[in-house]
Amino acid sequence: MERKWQDEWYSKGVFNADVDSEKPKFFITVPYPYVSGPLHIGHGRTFTIADIIARFRRMMGYNVLFPVAWHITGTPIQSVADRISKGDEDTVSLYKWYVKLYMDDENKVSEIVKTFSDSWNIVSFFSSVVERDFRSIGLSMDFTRQFTTGDADYNAFIIWQYYKLREKGYIKQGSHAILYSPIEDQAVGEHDIKGGDELSISILEFNLIKFGIEGDDKYLVAATLRPETIYGVTNVWIKPEATYVIALINGEKWIVSEKCVEKLKYQDKKVEILNRMRGEDLIGKFVISPLTNRKVPILPADFVDDDTATGVVYSVPAHAPYDYIALIDLKKNEELLERYGISSIVKNIEPIGVIEVKGFSEYPAKDIIEKLRIKSQRDYDKLNEATKIIYREEFYNGVMKSNTLFPGLKVEDARIKTIEKLVEINALDKMYETEPRRIYTRAGNRVIVAIIKDQWFIDYSNSAWRKIAFDWLGKVKIIPERYRKLFETTFQWLAYRPCARKRGIGTRLPWDPEWIIESLSDSTIYMAFYTIVKKLRTYELDKILKKLKNRIIESRGADFDAVNKLLSFFDYIFLGEGDVKNVAEKLGIASEILEDIRREFNYWYPVDQRHSGVDLITNHLSFFIWHHVGIFPEKYWPRAITLNEYVIREGMKMSRSLGNVLPLVDVPRKYSADLFRLYIAYAADLESVLDWRDEEVSKTALRLQRFWSIANQIINIGKYERIPEELSIESKLLLSKINRIVKEIPELIDNMNLRVYVVKAFFELLTYVENYLEMIKILQTSSEEAKFTLWYVLDKWLRILQPVIPHVCEELWHRMGNKTYISLERWPKIDEEFIDDELELAFEILERTIEDIREIMKVKHKKISTIHLYVGPSIEMYDIVNEISRLIDKGEDVRNIIKTLVSKYKSFASRVPELVKKYIDGTIPRRIPRRDVELKVFKNFSKYIAHKVNVEEVIVQEATNPTYDPKGKAKIALPGRPGIYLVE
Repeated sequence: MERKWQDEWYSKGVFNADVDSEKPKFFITVPYPYVSGPLHIGHGRTFTIADIIARFRRMMGYNVLFPVAWHITGTPIQSVADRISKGDEDTVSLYKWYVKLYMDDENKVSEIVKTFSDSWNIVSFFSSVVERDFRSIGLSMDFTRQFTTGDADYNAFIIWQYYKLREKGYIKQGSHAILYSPIEDQAVGEHDIKGGDELSISILEFNLIKFGIEGDDKYLVAATLRPETIYGVTNVWIKPEATYVIALINGEKWIVSEKCVEKLKYQDKKVEILNRMRGEDLIGKFVISPLTNRKVPILPADFVDDDTATGVVYSVPAHAPYDYIALIDLKKNEELLERYGISSIVKNIEPIGVIEVKGFSEYPAKDIIEKLRIKSQRDYDKLNEATKIIYREEFYNGVMKSNTLFPGLKVEDARIKTIEKLVEINALDKMYETEPRRIYTRAGNRVIVAIIKDQWFIDYSNSAWRKIAFDWLGKVKIIPERYRKLFETTFQWLAYRPCARKRGIGTRLPWDPEWIIESLSDSTIYMAFYTIVKKLRTYELDKILKKLKNRIIESRGADFDAVNKLLSFFDYIFLGEGDVKNVAEKLGIASEILEDIRREFNYWYPVDQRHSGVDLITNHLSFFIWHHVGIFPEKYWPRAITLNEYVIREGMKMSRSLGNVLPLVDVPRKYSADLFRLYIAYAADLESVLDWRDEEVSKTALRLQRFWSIANQIINIGKYERIPEELSIESKLLLSKINRIVKEIPELIDNMNLRVYVVKAFFELLTYVENYLEMIKILQTSSEEAKFTLWYVLDKWLRILQPVIPHVCEELWHRMGNKTYISLERWPKIDEEFIDDELELAFEILERTIEDIREIMKVKHKKISTIHLYVGPSIEMYDIVNEISRLIDKGEDVRNIIKTLVSKYKSFASRVPELVKKYIDGTIPRRIPRRDVELKVFKNFSKYIAHKVNVEEVIVQEATNPTYDPKGKAKIALPGRPGIYLVE
């Protein structure tokens, strides 16, 4: 059935969008997928959520554009091709597994993987199968606007973008610390790094402190992030088994780890290794701490990592938890002390406190070690937590003590002053490291930090640009709102960012074509290209743009005629600049063609909603805002960004090593498209991680099957078009429910409360309809009335569920005899006259009463034959409860409420405190219906109640005038809480 409707939709172009000036437009996009392999259900969540919005907007009368394209820029695909061409077994095996997801023939699989030595074959295969996967889950996309980021016309578009950025002064060239792969000999970005979309990657700047050696011209160089603690140094730590070197660094002799030297070579330093030694060769020697001139020993420590910075750490045990626990461990280790002959040295070391911080003793590190019960250097998690606490407290709340150069100064200020002093005496240098420390490219090569000369950057530190970006960030709609803070934080630290690499797929920098614009820098405004790509290719302008692009690249931007033509074209299309006739004449085309393309862009832009996973906030989504405000006028700036968290499976992160990745291609095979969509929308709020649990999916499947069964039952019962002259209470109740839900849902979807939408539209309505089907049997509702009600409900029900489960709804819609596509139907009309608040409230009370009866029956453990319900105490009690509700909503004090109501309702003065108490503790519902409605509903549904609790009879009496009340239950009846008497 799903395949049937997919074939119908896509063959007829149901979701293809063209300009329609009679309709308002809605342009929604999701970041185009990187097609180096198959997608999984995490991607499926993001695209499905966007599709629900797209389908809903169509129903609200919008002309919706929901396109897709394929990201191929950068090194990942090229790296795969290179590894396959070299016969790398792991890569070949992985890609055979990928391809086997789509076919069973082993020979064909092997043949296809062999072709992957050409990167374009990887692109071609995976873009086609991912498109098929998108179709298989019913995404209502316009597939006619596809492109790849390696297409010539797209390259021309990116060339225009980078000329605009350069023209505005946002492109710079120079030396800067960047992420770099020495093996691949190029800068790398998050997309080039294995797991880069999940890791929070940054560059750390270490201060290198030079410890002198008495009577020698060498320095032992220690690395720190907290130079203000230099005054409290008691010793220096090294790793005994590591290899250290004496190296000539920019003319000075440094002792650092061998691994450090290899990194310094890439950080603008002249390096020559003079000698090698083991770390243990240094133990027991002394060095001189700068600024204090204190002689301190070199000691061994387990926690030192020779692959972090210099592999040398100075020790401040008063303020660094790792240092404190390492010193304690060493003092206890008699064997180690004896081996190195350092017993007397170590046992005389005491911490030196140099920072005073409120809430801590002289030695804050000791305090936190004891508080967290840290036992050794191997308690890594606790030590990291302790370090974060101490560093944070001291940096923001600490002041320097009198034994430092800057007594009384705040730590954050003392850090700057200390650095200045160390620079004055030539005791400080800099070094950069990655964070996390060990990261690798997708090809498996180590990533370090390098200072590259003549690197091209985007200058996000430009003050004018920053102001515009921050201003728009304050105005753009972000849902969930809590993620705005992460955008703000990202905007704050954005500065110089490399925008080009020397390897990979993509657009060459037009004025310096050895460089290729990297994947997070060519994917910032491409949504504009969606609007014109179909027309470009229809009018064969892609061929003209390809020629211009080639001329520009071949001339390194010196072919000014080609540059002028290309820029003039896009300036007119996207900015409305230039005379259309002049531009058309330059390109040798009709001006009507340019006007048509301009009209297409102008109609669709800006992006009304950009939906994405939260992992892209710190890069792509931030750049998306910056580049739009930097290039386009305000009317084209993005209007809304919506986000969802990621997907795990059975409580665990999905990973191939765990064997728990669920590829998107398996969704229709193992489950169904609509079951997947329903679970994705229902199982978690957008800001929550969604856990795909098969047990829960199976439960959802049962409810979907029940919906299918009931809908077909309604269709088989048939249609009765005429509204009965008098509707029963049970029919009025269901008609009220459906119209209320139809009315409430648009606001829920506008605010991206999709889970609540699905709970109401699917799960709650399913229960209401099930109840109604029970009621009409028990209460013997007329068949004509039941037919009318059920058909009326199903018509609306299918339409409001169509955005979530479109295949099922399309099939049922046509089984009802409709000839249109439900996917293109309008949102159902709300019949306000059917909405009855009082009736719904009364039925909620009835359902709660059924639960109360069940609880009492559990306690009784005896067969009950009859139940007496005492409903509707005096009208004054209803008035009092409504007054209580009103006064509490106003924020009135409880004592004042009681005083006010006792004065107003003197004849009920003794009951007022009880009613207030029972309202506050929830015994009385927050909202109650009128007394007459509550009584009427209970009397109408007495047989239904009897059926639900499995007794012979339920007798409903007025609590004010009971005919039978042997236990006085009528006296304890409350508004919204009937008295209950069970007869055995």
